[in-house]
Amino acid sequence: MARIVALAGATGLVGSEILQGLVADSSVSEIHVLGRRAVGATPKVISHVVDFRALPALPHLDEVYLALGTTIKVAGSREAFRAVDFDANLAVARAAFSAGARRAGLVSAMGASSKSRIFYSQVKGELEDALTTLPLECLVIARPSLLAGDRERLGQPARRGEKIGVTLSEYLAPLIPENYRSVAPINVARALLTRVPVARGRQIVLSGAMQQG
Repeated sequence: MARIVALAGATGLVGSEILQGLVADSSVSEIHVLGRRAVGATPKVISHVVDFRALPALPHLDEVYLALGTTIKVAGSREAFRAVDFDANLAVARAAFSAGARRAGLVSAMGASSKSRIFYSQVKGELEDALTTLPLECLVIARPSLLAGDRERLGQPARRGEKIGVTLSEYLAPLIPENYRSVAPINVARALLTRVPVARGRQIVLSGAMQQG
């Protein structure tokens, strides 16, 4: 049966790779992309320009992929960061569930934990916990380490710390445990795209398991 999916965060490093993977998947008939600006629509891709604080009812869905994310520096404050990484992702998940989606994939982050003393990691963990309360057939959580991708190519501000971390990770790769090495966005996307349609229950995928896609 053809799958109908929703994707939030299609303009990001991982989200753009998820979108390409879904477009190439012949078992996916419709991709509903939710964002603050439109993406290029095709017969298969339906772009919805939305306010994540007041989402409209969504069409029938089978799956949802959550790839919205920012940084405190880009967002401007902790509150603005939380509005994207927690509130918007959770709002999409709830709207997708109401539309029938029972399978979800989330782009989270290494170290995500609601008990973390690091605000970024704490918010990521709180989102994971909140999604776990939804009665989904499966929730696949990807926790990548540093993303080895070109943000500027996508019109996003470069993250200096990320660039330095990726360079060091690549240079010292033999000495760094797999889960802490930088990972290509396409491998994070593949980790979700291959698991979400078939997984059961809650699965957490770390960078080491993503390295080969």
